[in-house]
Amino acid sequence: MLKQVAAGVLVQESGFIQSNSVVVQGRDGVLLIDPGITGDEMAALANDLRELGQPVAAGFSTHPHWDHVLWHANFGGAPRYGTARCAASIQDLLSHADWEARVAEGLPPEYADAIPMDMLGLITGLPAEAAQIPWDGPKVRIIEHRAHAPGHAALLIEESRVLVAGDMLSDTLMPFLDLEAANPVEDYLAALRLLESVADDVDAVIPGHGSVGGAGQLRARIEQDRAYIQDLRGGITDDPRVGPSAPLDWLPDVHRWQLQRLAQRGQD
Repeated sequence: MLKQVAAGVLVQESGFIQSNSVVVQGRDGVLLIDPGITGDEMAALANDLRELGQPVAAGFSTHPHWDHVLWHANFGGAPRYGTARCAASIQDLLSHADWEARVAEGLPPEYADAIPMDMLGLITGLPAEAAQIPWDGPKVRIIEHRAHAPGHAALLIEESRVLVAGDMLSDTLMPFLDLEAANPVEDYLAALRLLESVADDVDAVIPGHGSVGGAGQLRARIEQDRAYIQDLRGGITDDPRVGPSAPLDWLPDVHRWQLQRLAQRGQD
């Protein structure tokens, strides 16, 4: 079910880790950001848009992870965009004959059969350093960084003062680093500074997973994520998202894995 979070901006939340699909209303259709997760959820979203009389005019994937590059035939044939680096990353995956098996390894077993793979990752990379999404609607500024994945982009919907954060600034998930990057910790801190630089222009933040937050929560989430990243350097954190009261029981394991990987990198 779509819920309005600001003028012209609506969100549908999935049962899979509170995944948020974002709809931005334009003149003759909508911009659909990170649709998913299951086929039924996407079909229901397409039906809701039909009832609103709003076809999909364009799509955008904030980054190349499987749960952000899904699509459904009922959305139609609108162009689907990502940053140049995002598109290159997913196209590299799709170039392998066994790409479906590779993706399947990361799918949650309880959702695997419900996730359509036939249109996964069919996105077009925008020109390098593109500043906004090309569509007939409100200006949507692209804020690209390398914190969580290659070509990750946050989106600032300027007129509505909404920041679509991709897989950052969650109230339920701690930061997941791109541990294949050359400098994952510094990349994440740099991305947080980028997002902080637009905080005065934001009244609502929509994370890829978790609850929508207001303007005050944006700064609080930036500070919480920054503290977690800095704690990784010392190996000890009091972040409640990975403690005994973690909202998901597997998050402490991911936290320990990140610590181990960073320690191994330091020994290389």
